[in-house]
Amino acid sequence: MNWFYLVCLLVPLGCMVLLDHRFRLFLFADARRGALVLGVGVAVFLLWDLVAIGLGFYGRGQGEALSGVELLPHLPVEELVFITFLCYLTMVLHGLVGRFVVRSPEATVVREPGPTALGASEAVSGPPRDHVPPRSAGTPRTTERPGGAS
Repeated sequence: MNWFYLVCLLVPLGCMVLLDHRFRLFLFADARRGALVLGVGVAVFLLWDLVAIGLGFYGRGQGEALSGVELLPHLPVEELVFITFLCYLTMVLHGLVGRFVVRSPEATVVREPGPTALGASEAVSGPPRDHVPPRSAGTPRTTERPGGAS
């Protein structure tokens, strides 16, 4: 038995957990909802695999990197870990895009106060710093410069 492929799946899965924990992207943002979404995703793909196995479209490979442990005939343990990895990767990427690309107010980081690189504390919440609230239609535009000079 060789566990190389399983280890190659578990290491990046662990890295994604650390990334999720650091930025609170998916499971660490809302554990209950995250576990439900992850469980449904894994169940759908596992059902898909079981149907494909039952219809003869899919079978267990004989690679040297596989552990040899099967959950069911033609369903290696690595397949379950891969499905979990795939679903978790998708949701962490969704969280990253929502947080750092789209920059929606709902995706704003809320951090607990704690030490930073300079030793100070910070709490980040609310809209992004570059957010400027829209001006209402009746509000006149001012041409005043900073410092009071016009």
